[in-house]
Amino acid sequence: MKPRWIIAAAAALSLGLLTLPLMRGGTGGETIPSSKSAGGPARPGCDAEGAANFDFVLKDQHNVPVKMADYKGKVVIVNFWATWCGPCKVEIPDFVKLYDEYKDKGLVIVGISIDDSPEQLKAFMGEYKMNYPVLQMTPEVETAWGPFYGYPTSLIVARDGSICTKHLGPATKQQFEKEIKALL
Repeated sequence: MKPRWIIAAAAALSLGLLTLPLMRGGTGGETIPSSKSAGGPARPGCDAEGAANFDFVLKDQHNVPVKMADYKGKVVIVNFWATWCGPCKVEIPDFVKLYDEYKDKGLVIVGISIDDSPEQLKAFMGEYKMNYPVLQMTPEVETAWGPFYGYPTSLIVARDGSICTKHLGPATKQQFEKEIKALL
């Protein structure tokens, strides 16, 4: 077999393996409604997939510790993203608008940067005028909230801690707004 065919076969196999998880859970940019019950009463707009784990202390862009538990009891959009991620950059201006509009009604948006340094975060947050909390990822958070097959990945958490919706890929302000209004 010629080397170029070996390379082509390896590339095709790799691509197939990388897309297999997406085929099971949906395609990028798709909203995947939760399907498992977390127990307890049903909430409008939320078919719970389980409970969110807020038992972490993460550092913000200034390396100041932030307790995720402080967000319990609110409607939370947890967005896993990176400064190098093109689709993440498209989504951030909508998060800024959503946070401005709904923070007084009990919405919190928490951006969790998957691999950026505090210096990168500060510069990026200034450029994009990010007005919501941005925290740095740890392996424990990835284990608790993941696995992640691509970025951005966003989860909508109800006031009772139930994970209601998971977005793989970017979503629009209108999509998020429709989902959070039922929970606020």
